[in-house]
Amino acid sequence: MPATRAVAPTPACTCGRLRRATRALTQLYDDAMAPAGLRVTQFSLLRTLAREGPLTISALASRQLLDRTALSRNLDPLLERGLVEIVRGRDARTKQVAISRKGIAALRTAEPYWMRVQKEVTKRVGADKLDALIATLRDLEALHPGANNVNSQAEQR
Repeated sequence: MPATRAVAPTPACTCGRLRRATRALTQLYDDAMAPAGLRVTQFSLLRTLAREGPLTISALASRQLLDRTALSRNLDPLLERGLVEIVRGRDARTKQVAISRKGIAALRTAEPYWMRVQKEVTKRVGADKLDALIATLRDLEALHPGANNVNSQAEQR
């Protein structure tokens, strides 16, 4: 017979709740964007590259708050589809990731689907609550050890 304990309720785990919410939102966005052939993670990478221009793997990983391995897993399908390309950096020793013309076209195709799901989330959650959530998420992202440089850029978006 399993032991039962009387345990005082503890506050919800912030990380656990955010991870569940992230999975729910990711599924909502992925489903909405499926007709465009992009997952929201891929859309985010393409959008960053379109906005920032070519970036080194390290710089792109930093902007996405990803480690290089996770970034590579997300970039590989985009490279295979020709949506991004590896280009020569400022000198022969560095390589950068750049969005290709095909990637720009894919981004343009996906944007209406992304806008539609953005509006749906705003409608379901409420604009004021969503604005407060975005501000809170910015504060939480600042907890990441590598976020110092990223936050000043994120505030501009």
